[in-house]
Amino acid sequence: IDDNSEIFDNVIIGPNTNIGPNVVIKSNCKIHDNVSIKNCIIHENCEIKSGVRIGSAGFGFDEKTKKKIVHVGNVVINHHSTIGSNTTIDRAVFDTTSIGEYSQIDNLVQIAHNVVIGKDVIIAAQTGIAGSAIIGDKVTIGGQVGISGHIKIGKNVIIAAKSGVTKNIKDNSTVAGFPAIDIKKWKKNIIKINKTS
Repeated sequence: IDDNSEIFDNVIIGPNTNIGPNVVIKSNCKIHDNVSIKNCIIHENCEIKSGVRIGSAGFGFDEKTKKKIVHVGNVVINHHSTIGSNTTIDRAVFDTTSIGEYSQIDNLVQIAHNVVIGKDVIIAAQTGIAGSAIIGDKVTIGGQVGISGHIKIGKNVIIAAKSGVTKNIKDNSTVAGFPAIDIKKWKKNIIKINKTS
């Protein structure tokens, strides 16, 4: 446990876990083994599974000089959320990378710097979310989805597995494919392709 870190009551921490600097873990959280947490606030009743990496600098550099972008922000994980094994959540460049309350994130998910995830979000394994994407409340994301940076996904959206999201998605939509489109259109396109082949 490193400097400037605070751990509240009834927190369970597994072996080979590194905490800090600049970490707050509030009460009734469970941190499994081989976890690394830096620059992060974890609110009550969260579970962080084995091998998770939270709060390191994100991927970013100046294209001309190749110098890395300095990250000085943090990560906030709101209460009753679960982060699956070997998931990575990058700290923000200046502000906060945020995971909403009651969100459930599966194993092997990459969440880049400055991403904001709403509450009651479900993200399946091997999904990658690029920097500064905003994901609304009650979104369900299937496995192996790729989400481009700097886009907004509305509330109550369902994204089918293996979709590639490159544009904003309106509230209450269900999308599939690459690039992700309305799932009814996507199914029609698949039927057309199958008829011609």
